[in-house]
Formats: sequence, C-alpha cells, structure tokens
Amino acid sequence: MRLSFDEIQGEISRAFIAHGMSPDKAATCARIHTETTNDGVYSHGTNRVPRFAEYLDNGWVDPAAEPTLIKEFGPIRIYDGNMGPGILNALYAVEQGMALAQAHGLAMIGLKNTTHWMRGGTYALAAAQRGFVSVMWTNTESVMPPWGAKDSRLGNNPFVLAVPRAAGTFPILFDMALSQYSFGKLGVMQLAGETLPFPGGFDQEGQVSYDPATIIDSRRVMPIGFWKGSGFSFMLDILAAALTDGSGAAELDCKGMGSCGGASQVMILIDPRKLSSAETFEEHLLRSIGHLKSSPPLAGSNGAAVPGEGVLRFRAAHAEQGIFVDDKIWSEIKAL
Repeated sequence: MRLSFDEIQGEISRAFIAHGMSPDKAATCARIHTETTNDGVYSHGTNRVPRFAEYLDNGWVDPAAEPTLIKEFGPIRIYDGNMGPGILNALYAVEQGMALAQAHGLAMIGLKNTTHWMRGGTYALAAAQRGFVSVMWTNTESVMPPWGAKDSRLGNNPFVLAVPRAAGTFPILFDMALSQYSFGKLGVMQLAGETLPFPGGFDQEGQVSYDPATIIDSRRVMPIGFWKGSGFSFMLDILAAALTDGSGAAELDCKGMGSCGGASQVMILIDPRKLSSAETFEEHLLRSIGHLKSSPPLAGSNGAAVPGEGVLRFRAAHAEQGIFVDDKIWSEIKAL
C-alpha cells in the first residue's frame, strides 16, 4: 500500500508510546523509521518496527536510558549507551562529534553498550548535511561464517561513509553491511517471494544459496568479497570493541539481547572546511563524479551511479505515489 509520511510516522509513534516510550522519544524514533522507509530502506524502517516493540517489551532496550560520558581525551569521547534506543544514542553521539570536529577539525565518538541504530546512513547523512565528512561503523552479533569456516563467528558490521556536497546538493552516501545482503534485505526479499540475483549465503549443509528464506534459517550470510569481506568484518568488530572498551561479537553472542543488543559503535567526523574552501572541496568531488560517469553504460544498465543516488529516486517516487509499505508489516504495526 501507499501511505503519507505523516500517517506512517504517527502510527509508529503511537505504537512506541504504547510499548513504553515517552512521547518525545517515540516521535523522534518514529521520524527516523519513516525517513528510512521514505529513502527506500524498508528493511530498517517500517519493517523493523514490530521487532523494536518486541525488544522494548523484553527489556532488551531501556526506553528511558540516556548516554553517559565515561572517557574523554582531546577530540575523543566515549559514551555508555546504557542499552537505550540505538537511534537516540546515535543521534546524540553524532551531535557531540560534529561539535568536536568543528572545534578540532576531527573527532572520534565511541558508543558502548548500545542497541540497534537501524540505518547507519541516517547519522552519516545528518553529518554530511551539516558539512562534515564521516566514517562510521557498528559491530553486531555473529551472523556470518568466517571465510573457510562453517559456523558464524562474524557480524555483518555495517560500515558507512558520507561526504558533503554544495548547498542544495544531496551528499555522497555509502552505507553497507559486510554481508552481501543484510538480514533486513533478505527479509524484504522473502516477503516479496523473490530469489536473490546474486549468491547471498549458505544453507544448513554449507552450500551456496540464492534463497533468502534458506539463508535466514541457516543464519549464514555470505561476506562481501569473500575472504576480503571476512577480514574486513573481523577488523571492524575488534576495533569497535577495543576503541570503546565495549563488547565484540564473542560477548554479544552470549548476551542474547536481540540484534545488536550491547553493540559497540565508532563515529569519526572530519570538518573539511578546516582543510580547504567549500568551493575547492566541491571541485574535487565534481571531477571525481564526472570521471566515474564518463564510463559508457553496459547494455541493459543505467550506467555508473554515485553512492546515494538511489535515495533520491525513492524519494521522488514516494513523493509522487505515496510511501510504499508492505501490507503485512503495516497490519503488524497497527496491531501494536
């Protein structure tokens, strides 16, 4: 079905209030879920709402918790998220990071003991729209086997990069999981009854699979770049845990507090205005974008795309037709 932004946000907010959140916190979280859906990332927008309500009910997310500062050194801050809503913790962290980066040129914010931040691109986009370059990642519980092994020991550890553009121009936004397909994306494909266009993971016997339901059942997603993605995922996990004095996959697997319960996150923010003028910075970007798009498209392809362009296509389609929401998911949200 197709719904308006206000209708979706209002219903999600009502649901979160019903499950223990204060009206102001519920409104903020509902706005982020709705913006995520509007940008076409259904897996971490409306589709995540019922599960988040379940986590509130289970006590895996403390709706009243606030992040507390536990360490600081120069432009570095480490916060304990106290198992509060991941969206609110991450929004707070990126605000602190932008203030520090504005003063020092660069900042690093660490979050330990936090919960699922939903779409990581939310926070990188917020920083880019205020003029900051960002590098961000989170670790997760194990959902992916290391390359050459059978059982899952790696998280999909979403990794995000964003670069600001000139005023009025959408930032460059790169947001990916370290698995070929995130579990959220697999869920979207399963709901639609679709087969994956590329191998996405393994079945219970360790055979490569294109079927999202099979991969969800086995909990063995495939790392991007095979052995390279496996190594990248491992490094992000240990850095997130070590830099925040928080938890890695080994600890998260034992906690059993849902997806990303107790996760560690790192946000690095840079103010490019300390390094060059906005005009010079934009000129560098335009040259790179022009070079990328100068490559002729393959047959049947729309050609090379700058990371983040897909968001604009979803926004345009949703503005014209209403925001797409899966019927089954909307029924579940209404029932909350």
